[in-house]
Amino acid sequence: ASRSVSGMAVDIDILYTGGLHCEATHRPSGSKLVTDAPLDNGGKGEAFSPTDLCATSLGSCLVTTMALVATRHGIELAGTTVHVVKEMVADPRRRIASLPTTVTFPPSLASLPAEKRALLEATARACPVTQSLGPNVEVPMTFVWPA
Repeated sequence: ASRSVSGMAVDIDILYTGGLHCEATHRPSGSKLVTDAPLDNGGKGEAFSPTDLCATSLGSCLVTTMALVATRHGIELAGTTVHVVKEMVADPRRRIASLPTTVTFPPSLASLPAEKRALLEATARACPVTQSLGPNVEVPMTFVWPA
């Protein structure tokens, strides 16, 4: 049985298929994704690694969270891009050390007032994935606004 403090539980099933590959199934939608171990850790690098998915989760979460807030303020974020760099360390254990993230907004937002820009930046910094990462993971964020 699934347990969640807030009742917002989602079931995800993961099958290890061999060769350091896994297939994950999102139960509510049936959507599937495959993972592989990275080249530098014995895999073939044929798909996202589990830690790549963590970096992907961060980028997609912060832009989705910003879009939810933007929509409430009549702001369209389509065309916004997020670039996340996953930096690993091996000492004392292999882990993600840093996820430097750059958010680049489209030219259509050139005239967005400073207070709305600040709201969106604060929203990104407080997204659920950012709030779920441990204190050992640095998440420096850069926001690039059109001139």
